[in-house]
Order: sequence, then C-alpha cells, then structure tokens
Amino acid sequence: MTARRGSGPTMHDVGKLAQVSAMTVSRVLKNDPGVSEATRERVFAAVDRLGYRRNQTARSLRLGGSGMIGLVVTNLANPFYSRLALGVQEVATEYGLRVLLSNSGERADREPGLIDGLVDHQVEGLIVVPAGSRQQHLARAMRHVPVVLAARPPAGLDTDCVLVEDFHGAREATACLLADGQTRIAFLGNPPALYTGAERLRGFWAAHEEVGIEPDNALIRQGLVDAATAERATLDLLGLDEPPTALFCTNNRISQGAIRALYKSGTTLPVAGFDDFDLSDVLGLPLTLVSYDADEIGRQAARLLIDRLEQDDDAAPRASRRVTVPTRVVRHGAPVADGPGHPPTGA
Repeated sequence: MTARRGSGPTMHDVGKLAQVSAMTVSRVLKNDPGVSEATRERVFAAVDRLGYRRNQTARSLRLGGSGMIGLVVTNLANPFYSRLALGVQEVATEYGLRVLLSNSGERADREPGLIDGLVDHQVEGLIVVPAGSRQQHLARAMRHVPVVLAARPPAGLDTDCVLVEDFHGAREATACLLADGQTRIAFLGNPPALYTGAERLRGFWAAHEEVGIEPDNALIRQGLVDAATAERATLDLLGLDEPPTALFCTNNRISQGAIRALYKSGTTLPVAGFDDFDLSDVLGLPLTLVSYDADEIGRQAARLLIDRLEQDDDAAPRASRRVTVPTRVVRHGAPVADGPGHPPTGA
C-alpha cells in the first residue's frame, strides 16, 4: 500500500492498512483506553510500516483542540448544499472531527460574521461556499486556519477548491437540445456575478457557436435567485411574440420554477437544467439534466482540508489544488422537436 502522491501517509491510509476506521486510528493515537490491545498493535504496526507521522490534527486533539471544522453554505433549502454537507460530515466523522454548519443565505454581507464566529469557536479549519466574489474575510481567516472553497473558486486567494464541470455540463446539455432540433432556447440563469452563473452561460453559448447558431439575447434571463423568480421569468418568455421552443436552467430551483410555469400555462417544452432533482423522471416532460455527485464535492473538500491539517508545521507550504467533480447528462421523456404547445410522445 502506498500513500497518495504528493503527500505523506494519512490517518486514512493507516486505517486502511490496519483494517480499521480513521476514527479508530485517531483514538489509538490519543491513547483511548477503550481500544483493544489487538487493534492498538495493528494500528501502531501500520504507523511504523507507512512511516506515518502523528499529524497536526492528532496533536491538536491531544492538546485539547476543538476537534471541529466549520462549513459555510449559501442555501440549506437547496438540496445540493444538504448533500454537500453530508459529504463533508462523512469524511469528518472518519477522522473523528465534528462539523459546525452555518448558512449565509446567499448574503455576502453575512458571510464575514459567520466566518469570524467559527474562527472564534476555534475550529481547526473551514470549508466555505462563497456567497460573493469579495473574499478578503477569507484571507483574514487563512491567517488562523486552513480554508477550502467548494462549488465556487477562490478570487485572489491561494487556497484549495472543489468545483463542478460547470462549463462542460452546460455545453453538453444545451448541445442535446440543439441536436433535437431546438433553435430558440431560452437561458434562465442565476446572478451573472456568480462563477456558476457565468460558466454555465459560457457553456450554453459555446454549444450554440459549435453548430453555427447565435443565441437570441431576448431569450436570456439572468439574476434569478429562486423558483418564484424563475417561474415569473418563464411566464414572461412564454408571452413573447416569438417564444422559446426550449429552456435551459442553471440550477434545480430555477428548473422547478420553470416547470411550474409550463404547467400553469398548459405548455410543454423541453427543459434542460443543471442539477438532478427528486421526481424528475416522473414529470412527463422531456427533461435533460446535468447530474453529478454533490456528496462527492463535500467529501473531496473535507479530504483537502484534512490533508492541510495533517501537514507538519515545519513543512514547506504546499501549492493550492483544484479538484473538479465530473458531470453527466441524464435524459427523461421523449425529445420534442416541433415547437411549443405539443405534448411529449405517449402523453
């Protein structure tokens, strides 16, 4: 068994070799009397074989550190962030760490206070989904603890992050609609200042350029923040003299608002969108969804953070890392290629 390339062996590596959880390794290193002697011997044998050095996390826990990491997300009402949080918690539990969760509500002005509060609670490190592009408060936090960003990249910070294939996923889903014969595709997007909104618009536009079609600016709606604003924007689009023949939505809440508008107006249009969501396969609409593992974003972010925590204090600073979680397109229902107002095949 070998350690991960570019770093020394971790507590997780020791646990694999000793056939125990990382939490059990942590308990052994803290001299927990509740661990059996046989397990203790296996763990120390794995430590010796791998050349594992008792890391910063273990040292902190033994010296009375909090044993907690902080997680800040932008909207817990969105299932995406709930899944991300579960992924963080899964890995944190393996390492004997607890998670303190805060929700910024997509308000960039609230985020600095949440970050300061978590640092004041002496968390060992932070995982943050930034609410905006101004991240000076994160730079201040990095003086005290390591910080990993999730779903959105750092702006002027040298730190690790975990992203989704936003551009690629949007381009692929839009290309599916174009291949079905749709030429007037509306874009319903979140605020353009957000990285995800900008990248998904870029992918939408690139798919059109690849087939020699220029999107109609009259069909582009940005700045949508929830299902209600998406519903209103969709109804507005459907009322145009030349309405769209298909919709592309940049997240699950926008997709749900658009679908509600279609039902209220009695219209059936193909919908493509980022994020899968519950019951998407039974709605009876032609849906093209960009799917990915939101839990894995959280898991990867937690692993990057713990890797930072395990780094020896006297080790040379490690270069920042960017991990990208892949996407795939999932299609439900039969494509509609002959314009609005027609029910899907079989309806």
